[in-house]
Amino acid sequence: MKLGLQLGYWGAQPPTNAADLVAAAEEFGFDAVFAAEAWGSDAFTPLAWWGSGTSRVRLGTSVVQMSARTPAACAMHALTLDHLSGGRFVLGLGVSGPQVVEGWYGRPFARPLARTREYVSILRQVMAREAPVRNDGPHYPLPYQGPGALGLGKPLKPITHPLRADLPVWLGAEGPKNVALTSEIADGWLAIYYAPRLAGMYDEWLDEGFAKSGRSRENFEVAATCQVVVTDDPAAVRAMLKPFVALYIGGMGAPGMNFHAEVFTRMGYGEVVQDIGKLFQAGRKDEAAQVVPDELVAEISIVGDADHVREEVRRWEKAGVTTLLVGCRDVASVKALSEACQ
Repeated sequence: MKLGLQLGYWGAQPPTNAADLVAAAEEFGFDAVFAAEAWGSDAFTPLAWWGSGTSRVRLGTSVVQMSARTPAACAMHALTLDHLSGGRFVLGLGVSGPQVVEGWYGRPFARPLARTREYVSILRQVMAREAPVRNDGPHYPLPYQGPGALGLGKPLKPITHPLRADLPVWLGAEGPKNVALTSEIADGWLAIYYAPRLAGMYDEWLDEGFAKSGRSRENFEVAATCQVVVTDDPAAVRAMLKPFVALYIGGMGAPGMNFHAEVFTRMGYGEVVQDIGKLFQAGRKDEAAQVVPDELVAEISIVGDADHVREEVRRWEKAGVTTLLVGCRDVASVKALSEACQ
């Protein structure tokens, strides 16, 4: 099992120990370091800044939001970081949700699957650099010929030759159609709130995409976000995780369109999801966290002593996960996870 350090996105201020965590990930054998973005800090800049002190770990985004940049602009970020890192960059993309896409980026959210397909197609064209980039689709037309166009748009190839035509593109996906699209057009799946118990269901979704593309799972990566904590007090750690679970169920999406809530509903926690959503929307966030069941947290995290962690990591690996994306608060936690997951 490979480990990826998930730095996440920033809160009100930049984290104070991120450079130390990245250095520790490099030292203790982590495979990769990932950064994210929401509606504050971006995901590319931290990787360029803190990643400049590394030489081995892969540097990835988990995830950058597609609506934040045109496909060509995103490809420019990716090829630049891939050159600067010597071919260690992984581009992780996600569609986000309508609240952020329409409220923050001012873009329409409709038809996310079709938008994703076009976006990735343009990225592949840029990286291949075989011909001027064109796209006839309605979401990202190149050259642009719509309202306000002067008719002077010219198909272009990137000035800078990409380091790798096959730079890996991973997609953050939660629903069955999006996961199937991921295995059809991408090189990896960034899974949030993965549950090994449902591995058979996930495999059906993935196999649908593989069948459409004719590709195999052999070189496909499944990177699952998972809180892995080595501790003698698992109950206390699970209690600390519950507010974050409640936030994503009740607050990271619109009522009636919350993709995270749908994940837990598919897991069999539909009634709990409704209760958490109602409490969260009413501003009763502490009560919402208390409603989160222990067994739900146990399904999506690995918490316990070193022996328990090793056993659970093997179980997740057998379920098809190739990388665990973990958050660590300090260098000691990075070292402990490295030792426990060997």
